[in-house]
Amino acid sequence: MARPVGAKKPSAALLNALRKIGDEADATANAAQLEFFDAMEASTAAERQRRISALLQKNPFSADAWGQLAASAPEGSPVALALWRQAVAAGTLGIGALSFLEMEGHFWGFLESRPYMRARAGLAEELWRQGEHAAAIAELQGMLVLNPNDNQGIRYLLMGWLLAAGRDAEAAALHARYAADHYPAMTYGAALLRFRQEGAGGAGAKRALDAALKANPHLAPLLTGAASMPRSLPDAYSPGEASEAQLAYAEMQPAWAATPGALDWLAGALHAAPAPRRRGRAAP
Repeated sequence: MARPVGAKKPSAALLNALRKIGDEADATANAAQLEFFDAMEASTAAERQRRISALLQKNPFSADAWGQLAASAPEGSPVALALWRQAVAAGTLGIGALSFLEMEGHFWGFLESRPYMRARAGLAEELWRQGEHAAAIAELQGMLVLNPNDNQGIRYLLMGWLLAAGRDAEAAALHARYAADHYPAMTYGAALLRFRQEGAGGAGAKRALDAALKANPHLAPLLTGAASMPRSLPDAYSPGEASEAQLAYAEMQPAWAATPGALDWLAGALHAAPAPRRRGRAAP
């Protein structure tokens, strides 16, 4: 492969030009974001969409505004996918080329990066919904490069998708990277990985499942069908509680259901385990 030739660093003139472009783009994106917040205060969905449309006609730099339109489009439609891509493009332009490079590894810590990250998450979910699984996974992996601290919890969705796609080596690497995380997508994901490697009789599989059940015993009955999901998901959750399990269900259910014997193994462990106790604060 031929090596690139020429200067490896951009010229001062190019850097100055990019800095000026970036500053102007940042100011434009900030103005658009403020108008977006105002538009979201509309009392009806129709009025909200009208205001967002008017905003984008004069200032198309609001990634959140494009994302709002994308979320209102029919899921699985070409329009939804096109709008999410437009949202990511708007977010990219709003950040600017130099700032994008400078923020890498610390995205979300910069407020101006958040609309872009929300848009990219929306794009990933729509790609997955439309069957473009490899592209969806690549989006989430790219987001973790930009923000390893993962304030959005992207790793949980990624764990489920990697397992569902049979990309076990990558799922194992993701679990190792966030080994201290006891959210159910990580603990139940690790247990499923061990089951796939060792089968139901594996000592490592049993240890991983015991750890998952200890961290949150409420997800297992949801996965096996012994308990039912609520009609609506909770707005917040507490670690180890049913609310956490309900939010993690969608991340784990496809991979567990697609793995032969996994749910029977889980049901057997659930019957052998004592009933979970509710955690709560002692009365004052």
